[in-house]
Amino acid sequence: MKLQDFLGKQTKFGFEAIAQDADLTRQIQTQLIGLGLLEPPADSKFGPISAAALRKFQELTKTGEKDFLGAVTAEKLIETKIEDLPKSPLKLTNSIASRIVKYLLAKNYEVFTNPKEYNIVYIEGINEDWTLNSDARNEFNDRRIVIEVVDGTPKIVNHWQGTTEPGDYYTYNPMNPKGAARIQFGQYKAWSVGIHGTAEPHEALVQVGNITVCRDFNKDFKRTGDKLDTGDDFYVNQHYGFDFPQNNIRLASAGCLVGRRREGHREFMSIIKQDRRYLANRKYVFYTTVIPGDDFLKKFPG
Repeated sequence: MKLQDFLGKQTKFGFEAIAQDADLTRQIQTQLIGLGLLEPPADSKFGPISAAALRKFQELTKTGEKDFLGAVTAEKLIETKIEDLPKSPLKLTNSIASRIVKYLLAKNYEVFTNPKEYNIVYIEGINEDWTLNSDARNEFNDRRIVIEVVDGTPKIVNHWQGTTEPGDYYTYNPMNPKGAARIQFGQYKAWSVGIHGTAEPHEALVQVGNITVCRDFNKDFKRTGDKLDTGDDFYVNQHYGFDFPQNNIRLASAGCLVGRRREGHREFMSIIKQDRRYLANRKYVFYTTVIPGDDFLKKFPG
């Protein structure tokens, strides 16, 4: 079946029937992806995430068809453009979570607003009380943050001390002759649940997609003037920092996104693995956003 086959007819397909039709599923998924309601790929598998996206589309477009595909939904899927969709209202205040979301939106980054869809954000050079620090080298002085939007309001699920930068050891002894990797500020869809490390293997978010890093060839601990390098095989993972001291990264990071404490990292992974997209697909690729604390607080001060 195709969506066009429903037009002007009384045909109704429940979600189980949609799931049995790979071609119809792929067409629906393709339309929902184009409307920004579903993440790629269109894999012809109509599971809970695709079903939730279709329900949301039906609610936004007021099809009057609930839990089934009929002529109205089919026509709207074919004809609706992304600019036609009403935006889900966000209730933004001056809370730290809302300010972070405002910053992400100002940068045109993705913000996930459905229940149990987590936004992973790292802010460089910021303290636990959300004040700016000097972002000194070789220190765990950044924040790893998980945000969920609940009934339109951004909430911080939890946050932990961490680092987004390589420490002294791997800056002076880089694993790549181009220089140590320092992730370029931005948003990337590039990490899946896996195992990090060999000496102390542990569950982590491991790099599976492209990111851009600044290569610190001159070893000055700055991004300024560094050559950019993009790839999916830099092993820039999100792991723990072995409980090393706050003021000494030691061997914990050659450019990874690191939570300092083992316990905090395990909390982080436990939360992330409750994401409904991961529960539906254990190979789900997570977005992560890395932003500079000074720019964030300049644009959205408390």
